[in-house]
Amino acid sequence: MIISVKTRDGEYPIIIEKGALNRAGEVFKLDRRCFIVTDDGVPEQYVKTLAAQCKESVVFKIKAGEESKTLDSFSAGLKMMLEYGFTRSDCVAAVGGGVVGDLAGFIASAFMRGVDFYNVPTTVLAQVDSSVGGKTAVNFEGSKNMIGAFYPPRAVLIDPETLKTLPQRQISNGLAEAVKMAACMDEKLFSLIENGDVYKNLEEIIAGSVMIKKHVVEQDERERGLRRLLNFGHTLAHAIEAESIRGGKTLYHGECVAIGMLPLSSEKARARLVPVLKKLSLPTELDIDAEKILDATLHDKKKNGENITLVRLKDIGKYEFDTVPFDEWEHEVKGWFEK
Repeated sequence: MIISVKTRDGEYPIIIEKGALNRAGEVFKLDRRCFIVTDDGVPEQYVKTLAAQCKESVVFKIKAGEESKTLDSFSAGLKMMLEYGFTRSDCVAAVGGGVVGDLAGFIASAFMRGVDFYNVPTTVLAQVDSSVGGKTAVNFEGSKNMIGAFYPPRAVLIDPETLKTLPQRQISNGLAEAVKMAACMDEKLFSLIENGDVYKNLEEIIAGSVMIKKHVVEQDERERGLRRLLNFGHTLAHAIEAESIRGGKTLYHGECVAIGMLPLSSEKARARLVPVLKKLSLPTELDIDAEKILDATLHDKKKNGENITLVRLKDIGKYEFDTVPFDEWEHEVKGWFEK
């Protein structure tokens, strides 16, 4: 399957196909030098398969985890490109999850004011969400994705075969984002997750999620309006994630999204949402200090002056934007986490 995503500068293909990594050279322009960004949690075979199809490659490997998504890693990558003599006609490719994709894309956007960027997402989370849409970023001063750029890839290659090496928890982590998008915009896809075998239907779930993301980003590439709906659950999730890192709870991003969706869902929506999250072994509650969550939320990009814009789930397939004073949101958060 090929899904084309239109941007203000053109369009790029997303290829979803089992075994597609083996023919990356047919999808990407690799008859040049390629700076491959990956992490130590990605199976070496995936990197070697891509590298073998490049005219020449250099591998930049970071430590797996959100802690590597920093300006230091960004700087180290740029320094390595300079040391190996990369030029404006060369390219950058990501092989890994969302952290790798965000970092590699940001490096590509900045090196010599921008070089071609290709993405090979190897986690469910990256395949259904972060590899689509052109957002790149690193974390800064405890705040997630605070420094970055909109920089669409030249192409994205999604090979479901790469998911076979993932542990169960990582698959569930990624499916949280699929649940989020389906809950907001596609009741049919939500029902597939709700009632079907998610593992047998995984490729269909990935494709359905990519189609939702495509629809949204094509209408609002720079997050001025509709794209904000993809922040459903993230207002709290980013704060929970930042606090979990500081507190050593090691919650994954999708697990934080699962928790973050529930306070913003109606009782009617939660009646279907909670069983689906439990089916996927995702958390539905967390013992955490509401004050710390609120403090982290203060730095969130969705806050605008004294107000904050929230995405609320009225029912499965139905959402609404709600801009409320921050003190009202503060009262709501405390009521949820301190109940």
